[in-house]
Amino acid sequence: MKFTFEVLANTRKSLKNILERTSLEDLNKIPETFNNNIIWNIGHIVVSEQLLVYKLSGLPTILSDEMIDKYRKDSKPEGFITQEEVNEVKDLLFSTIEKTEADYKNEIFKTYNTYTVSTTGNTLTNVDEALQFVLFHEGLHIGYILALSKAIKI
Repeated sequence: MKFTFEVLANTRKSLKNILERTSLEDLNKIPETFNNNIIWNIGHIVVSEQLLVYKLSGLPTILSDEMIDKYRKDSKPEGFITQEEVNEVKDLLFSTIEKTEADYKNEIFKTYNTYTVSTTGNTLTNVDEALQFVLFHEGLHIGYILALSKAIKI
């Protein structure tokens, strides 16, 4: 799993760079033909990792219920995200996966509630599979973020 956590850290660095070089206005823009924006996708990445790894393991996430509701699957941007909220998402990019890695090393993930992901139809049966899927999921959303960036010409 060392490699998995290295990839996650590098992915999150790329997302942090996007947050730092993109204006607040552009982070919130929803181009025509798109359903969401850059900041929603990054928040969704953070929330999804916590739900797929912790919630399905029967463990609490470190996220507020409000944040989970705002960025979970089947949600959509409901309003302008403030700079304060962007900063919170940026901080959570790293604190969440650092905690996940530490908890993984400490073997706290004992059980897992089987879950079939809608994106691929694969069924996750343990935390290792969940973390592998998280890598795919984050890559998928980075691609979407790049398409959004191109659509808003940043």
